[in-house]
Amino acid sequence: MPFTLALVGRPNVGKSTLFNRLVGKKLALVDDRPGVTRDRRAGDARLADLDFTVIDTAGLEEAEQGSLTARMREQTEAAIADADCVLFLIDARAGITPDDRHFAEIVRRSAKPVIVGANKAEGKAAEPGILEAYELGFGEPVPLSAEHGEGMGALYDVLQPMVDAAVEEDRQNASPAFKEADLPEPDDDGSDDPDAGEDDGESEAERPNRPVRIAIVGRPNAGKSTLINAMLGEERLLTGPEAGITRDSIGLDWEWRGRKIKVFDTAGLRKRARIEDKVEKLAAADAIRAVKFAEVVVVLLDATIPFEKQDLTIVDLCEREGRAVVIGLNKWDLIETRGATLSRLKEDATRLLPQIRGCPIVPLSGLSGQGIDRLMEAVMQIHAVWNRRVPTSKINRWLSGVLQSHPPPAVSGRRIKIRYMTQPKSRPPHFALFGNQLDALPESYKRYLVNSIRETFDLPGVPIRMTIRTSENPFDKDRSSR
Repeated sequence: MPFTLALVGRPNVGKSTLFNRLVGKKLALVDDRPGVTRDRRAGDARLADLDFTVIDTAGLEEAEQGSLTARMREQTEAAIADADCVLFLIDARAGITPDDRHFAEIVRRSAKPVIVGANKAEGKAAEPGILEAYELGFGEPVPLSAEHGEGMGALYDVLQPMVDAAVEEDRQNASPAFKEADLPEPDDDGSDDPDAGEDDGESEAERPNRPVRIAIVGRPNAGKSTLINAMLGEERLLTGPEAGITRDSIGLDWEWRGRKIKVFDTAGLRKRARIEDKVEKLAAADAIRAVKFAEVVVVLLDATIPFEKQDLTIVDLCEREGRAVVIGLNKWDLIETRGATLSRLKEDATRLLPQIRGCPIVPLSGLSGQGIDRLMEAVMQIHAVWNRRVPTSKINRWLSGVLQSHPPPAVSGRRIKIRYMTQPKSRPPHFALFGNQLDALPESYKRYLVNSIRETFDLPGVPIRMTIRTSENPFDKDRSSR
């Protein structure tokens, strides 16, 4: 997008609510308490026929150097520097506060165009605050209500000339050889698409413009944001020694060896029974949603205390959602006996995580950036496995050998007849088994088939789905009379 609008202001003036309204999705966490937003977050906004990028930011507050609040403020200042225009939001019902005046001066020093948005302007109680907004010296304020969608027309009138000018400038700066047909398909992060990540019948070769969606998940303080900053090569996400800094699941565009990547930072996931805070519950739900719409999930473990019970629970979640999994052993630089430790952890993974047997395990350090290439190589390899289709002829040659060497057991004196198998879809690999009396097929035999499929067709580290299709017996009079 050629035009970027940053939403700034003190805490709890409605920045995230307005962000969600402009992007048309509930992407940013919203709560009545101040300070919910910490990292800056960009989204594709649409206001009538205007398309632009909008950035949600943390509330501006005074803070001591080096504190969490000060680092949040640095993120907001970075958003202002990246923006073409600043929408400075105030609470019209509260009027202009000393903090509003102080931070208005900071915004003024950026030399960026500034629009004052008088939010929460519904009702007569907001009228004095709207008039006070003139004192800031940014011209006529725009009364609006982000929660109820009021004032969007007035905001459109102010933004239109700036957005149109940016679009025209972008067009003039484009190469003369530029054609609309050369544009890639729009990038959709799938956040509101119920089928995101599911098999759509396309091969990898047919998805050249779609970024690979990767979610980084793990317990609090596993180093997820630090790792993503090392990937991007910049301090894009808020980090620090405090646990639970990240709240929103933020998707960031990246490119690795020419391949487009959409990487999602997520809040740390604790045991559900320990979560009492409402905001933490919202953050955890947002992280789980990121897992559901990812293609590959990097489960980041603290290498000094790996395979805690919560780590196993997170892997179970990824398997249930059908995502490909890579285990990242972060803080590897703190491990002394690395060879012996890695061998032991791989044995532990085989024992503790049979549902994703063979998943890649990559030691790394988000702090130093070591191991990122190895991690991404593992991600791309398992992404290819997750998309893999096995020809029906190969499946049934394998099945014939399996049935000869290890036929299914008889149940109550009745022989189970397996006729054939096929793979109707991938993402993750899904196999359908056809035959008679398959409803009685023991779970142990199904596991045997799945493990044999994984080994024979080289499908490590991804969930494998199997459904059974039992044929009707035409000579079963009781069944036909129902």
